[in-house]
Amino acid sequence: MPAPFSRALPRRGTRDPKPARERTWTRLSPLLRLLILTQLAFNIGFYAVLPFLAEHLGTAIGLAGWTVGLVLGLRTFSQQGLFVLGGWLVDRYGVRPAVLAGCVLRVAGFAWLGYAQAAWTVIGAVLLIGFAAALFSPAVESEVARQAVLWERAGHGPRTRVLALLSAAGQAGAFVGPLLGGLLLAVDFRTACLVGAGVFVLVLAGHSRLMPQHIPGRVRTRERGAGRVLLRNRRFLALCCAYGSYLLAYNQLYLALPDEVERATGSQAALSWLFALSSLLVVCAQLPVSRWAGERLDLRRSMAAGLALIAAGFALVAVGSPAGWTGAAGLLPAAGFVVLLTLGQMLVVPAARAWVPDLAEDGRLGLYTGALSSLSGVIVLIGSSATGSLLDLGLPAAVPWLALAAVPAAAVALLPRRPARPAAVPAASGEQRHGQDDRQ
Repeated sequence: MPAPFSRALPRRGTRDPKPARERTWTRLSPLLRLLILTQLAFNIGFYAVLPFLAEHLGTAIGLAGWTVGLVLGLRTFSQQGLFVLGGWLVDRYGVRPAVLAGCVLRVAGFAWLGYAQAAWTVIGAVLLIGFAAALFSPAVESEVARQAVLWERAGHGPRTRVLALLSAAGQAGAFVGPLLGGLLLAVDFRTACLVGAGVFVLVLAGHSRLMPQHIPGRVRTRERGAGRVLLRNRRFLALCCAYGSYLLAYNQLYLALPDEVERATGSQAALSWLFALSSLLVVCAQLPVSRWAGERLDLRRSMAAGLALIAAGFALVAVGSPAGWTGAAGLLPAAGFVVLLTLGQMLVVPAARAWVPDLAEDGRLGLYTGALSSLSGVIVLIGSSATGSLLDLGLPAAVPWLALAAVPAAAVALLPRRPARPAAVPAASGEQRHGQDDRQ
């Protein structure tokens, strides 16, 4: 077994002993670079199609509004809701099979969606698209987290730097994808779907060639009962609740923010600019923010600071709304909310992902990574329904925003307080444990 984590790592809060000018990317292993570039490609292919799906279903195919909502909901459920299943499959069968199977399903789903003309065919296509993500996303995220722990153990710096690169790559893909999709829609929606499928064909080919058959130190586990143990893991469940509060806050970009923008300007035209602002902030500032936080804050303090910034963003709109500003001035509280929410996201997301290896059982990192998304998604589902009802009550504009500010503020108290146990990541030699098989 490897030496205790505390002996192998510099004390958190001290500066990285490596030269400050040495870029994180140059010190990553080829496997980490492959996985991070994979995240970029995933999001380019995904966001080249999905942002335009609702309009296509309603106008080109002529589905009723409730059917469009059902299709979008089923896609979200088949993705977020099944992350925990995908994570379990990753632990059992390995990273490479999960990523390759996910790419095959995504190619088939996008190609099918491009030719789907009836409700049942559209539903089948989006279920394939969603389940594909439930396979490859836990695989990529859990292996990046595992490799980030090893990277930290080697003395390269906080693991959050690696996970920040993953977040920045994903956000860059989410920014480029809709731009590509908008250009492709000049031809038609089918072309956008086929190009999206083509992106995943390239990812499939790249992983077939470059992904190792066996990743040193990665184990496959066959023991049962992991779900029961997970549900008794109070510290992990507390992390899920705190992370779910962040996701609920982030979801207000699509629920509460449009109402505020329309109140201030009379339309929702400025929304695209605010979304672009959020994406560019992550792409440009994620790495500097994570570097700063990694040198000064532990994981709990980083998440607490991020949640506090998010709460401040909601409070800013609550304070600015009663002034009744309109036009460009009226957008200032909304823009401030987007900036603070995005800064909070930059602290919360890498820290939450970095914390999971310390809370997961040995050999169950995929399951716990998937469960973080699935359990948090349940919180968002319940919370979004409550938020929608709150926005429909006709209350003063400040009241819903104050209520929303209370959610991330209260979540700070949910964060686990006791120090996490050292992440049990096998050494590079790939030591096996009882009842486990390290072959992938």
